[in-house]
Amino acid sequence: MENIALIESFSEFKDDKLIDRVTLMAILEDVFRNALKKKYGEDDNFDIIVNPDKGDLEIWRNRVVVADGEVEDPNREISLTQARKIEPDFEVGEDVSEEVKLADLGRRAILALRQNLISKIHEHDNTNIYKQFKDLEGEIYTAEVHHIRHRAIILLDDEGNEIVLPKDRQIPSDFFRKGENVRGIIESVELKGNKPTIIMSRTAPAFLEKLFEQEIPEVFDGLITIKKVVRVPGEKAKVAVDSYDDRIDPVGACVGMKGSRIHSIVRELGNENIDVINFTNNDQLFITRALSPAKITSIKLDEENKTAQVMLKPEEVSKAIGRGGHNIRLAGQLTGYEIDVYREGVEEDVELKEFTDEIEDWVIAEFSKIGLDTAKAVLEQDVDDLVRRTDLEEETIKDVMAVLRSEFEE
Repeated sequence: MENIALIESFSEFKDDKLIDRVTLMAILEDVFRNALKKKYGEDDNFDIIVNPDKGDLEIWRNRVVVADGEVEDPNREISLTQARKIEPDFEVGEDVSEEVKLADLGRRAILALRQNLISKIHEHDNTNIYKQFKDLEGEIYTAEVHHIRHRAIILLDDEGNEIVLPKDRQIPSDFFRKGENVRGIIESVELKGNKPTIIMSRTAPAFLEKLFEQEIPEVFDGLITIKKVVRVPGEKAKVAVDSYDDRIDPVGACVGMKGSRIHSIVRELGNENIDVINFTNNDQLFITRALSPAKITSIKLDEENKTAQVMLKPEEVSKAIGRGGHNIRLAGQLTGYEIDVYREGVEEDVELKEFTDEIEDWVIAEFSKIGLDTAKAVLEQDVDDLVRRTDLEEETIKDVMAVLRSEFEE
């Protein structure tokens, strides 16, 4: 009973719900063997009998009886006189098993043993948590906001596991309060030291893909396949879908009547504008669909260099480029082509790079970021709109437009 009392006194692990009693006793045996090695130099001649049902263990030291005065190894040998104090009929050469009480190890050894035991159990728990969440990588998970920091939100799940949602994995419009539930995908799990670091993401394309699986039965059942997802988190996304069943309209099934099916996904993502597109192996047709809602007049592909020259009517250009250049950039990511837009019927135009003697390179780069690479493409835009879409000052934009107009006035 003495050993039971000592084991039960280790309250840090006694009521731990994350570890079953059998595993606990196995850890106990390992810890006690380490303690025996420290005290006696070895543990080979010790038997540790674990009783997981009772929550007890027994330690027995096995020694050989030798004649008085001939003990060379006190750990493995016992004198005849000492042996007969245990049992009066022992003879030289016989084996003696003597129970070791935990108290015999000494107070300092017990304190060290206790600390080692707690450390081993925490290590076991952390390993289990790591394995549990490693299996959940790429899956949707829900946890509660526990603490809001400048660079991250700390979440806790129902079991008290800590999950980190970094600022750069949050949708720009996200705003969470303490106690609020947050959904995202488990993006990565790493062991730093012995502690697992679990990272959640709401900006990963995989999060949108998993939301489709949750909300749209045909995707969950495999009747509709998501071929690729590209996103500007919180702004716009494009999802290419396909079905091997000709009776199913994959786009219609995903969007639903008047957008009923996709509405909850859009709301979860801070009103992210989601274009669902029918996938095809026909690159010209795929690019045409990817640039929706713009209507394309013609496309010239360079399949080797993965570039596409797209011709549109002037009024369709802004639709193809989209706000902030999001539409054309996502269409390029979705199709794997670098897409250049040209205006139909415009015979005379000049590329912006021809003006490097009058316009600084970084200014030209700002226009290129939003898909404006020619003089007339810039001149067709509204100044206020360009201020919103670029990092340029209004005065700079007006100066550029003046330079470009002068080219055509001449």
